[in-house]
Amino acid sequence: MLNNKSILITGGTGSLGQALVKMILQKWPDVKRLVVYSRDEQKQFQMNQQFPVAQHKALRYFIGDVRDYERLKTALKGIDTVIHAAAMKHVDIAEYNPMECLKTNVIGAENVINACLELDVENVVALSTDKAAAPINLYGASKLASDKLFIAANNIKGSKKIKFSVVRYGNVMCSNGSVIPFFLNKKKEGVLPITEPKMTRFNISLNEGAELVLHALEHAWGGELFVPKIPSYRISDVAQAIGPECEHKIIGIRPGEKIHEEMITVSDSYSTYDVGSYYVILPQVVSWDLQKFLANFKASKVPDGFNYNSFNNNRFLSVDEIRDLIVKNVDENFEI
Repeated sequence: MLNNKSILITGGTGSLGQALVKMILQKWPDVKRLVVYSRDEQKQFQMNQQFPVAQHKALRYFIGDVRDYERLKTALKGIDTVIHAAAMKHVDIAEYNPMECLKTNVIGAENVINACLELDVENVVALSTDKAAAPINLYGASKLASDKLFIAANNIKGSKKIKFSVVRYGNVMCSNGSVIPFFLNKKKEGVLPITEPKMTRFNISLNEGAELVLHALEHAWGGELFVPKIPSYRISDVAQAIGPECEHKIIGIRPGEKIHEEMITVSDSYSTYDVGSYYVILPQVVSWDLQKFLANFKASKVPDGFNYNSFNNNRFLSVDEIRDLIVKNVDENFEI
C-alpha cells in the first residue's frame, strides 16, 4: 500500500507518530519518503537515535509547526499521504491556555487541509479522541471542530483526487502523559493519586492505534470517522494492577474531565454503522454511493439511540489483563 509513496506525519515525534514510523518502515521497506514533521527539535534528535536517517534512506526529520502554513507547504511538496497527529492534548493545560489550544488544534487543522488541497496530496487521515464526543472541555471541543473540518473538506475538493477521513479512539496505553506511565512513575513514591474511583476509560495499544490509522488510509472512501471496538478499564483497577501495596489517594477530578468517556453519542447513532471490528460514523451527505459502501464493507446500521461509552462497554479489562498489557506494551521490567 505505501511502497513508492511519500508520507508525512504531523506530530511525528509523539508516541503514536513513532509507532507509525516503526510500523511503516517494517511493513513497507520500499516507501519512497517518510517525513516526520514536528516542532520539537529535542524529540527529533532523540528519535533520530532510534530511527537514524543514515540507516533509513526514506526517512526525513522536518522542523515545523502546523500553525505555520508556509512551512507546511514546503514540507508537503511531493507528498502523497498525510497522517495528522499533531495536537495540543493535555486537558488541564488547554483549559489554562485556551487560545494556544485553538491555534494548534483548529487553525492547525485548517492549515493542514488547505495545504494538502493546494499541494495535491491524495490521502489524509486525521487523529481524533474520545473527548471529541459530547465534549465538556476545550481540548475535546477543539478536536470535534478539527474532525468536522477534515470531514467537510471532502465537500470542497472539487475534481481533486484527495480524500479526507478521521480515526477516533480512547486512551493510548503508553502514550506520553497517559495514566499508566504516570502510575508507574508514582509507584516509586508509594502513593497513587486517583481522581475518581468510578472513572472508566477506553484502552488501545500503540500498535492497535497505528493499525487503525493504516486501515483508514487503505479503506476510507472519504468522509468517514472510524471508531474501533476496544475494551475499557476502571482507573481503580489500573491502580490495583500497578501498585496494590501503594496508598490509593482520592484527589478529585481535574477541570474539564469526565467520569466516563464516549466515542459515539446517541445523536451520532443515526449515521453510524457497524463494520465488524469497528464502527464508522458517516457524514450527513456523502459524495459516493452509500449502498455500494454498505455492501462493500458488509455494514449494518446501529440501532437508533445507540451510544458507545466506556462505562456501558461490554468488554472490561480485568486487573490481571491490565498487568499483562503493561508488561507487553509499556514496561518489560514491570514486576507482576
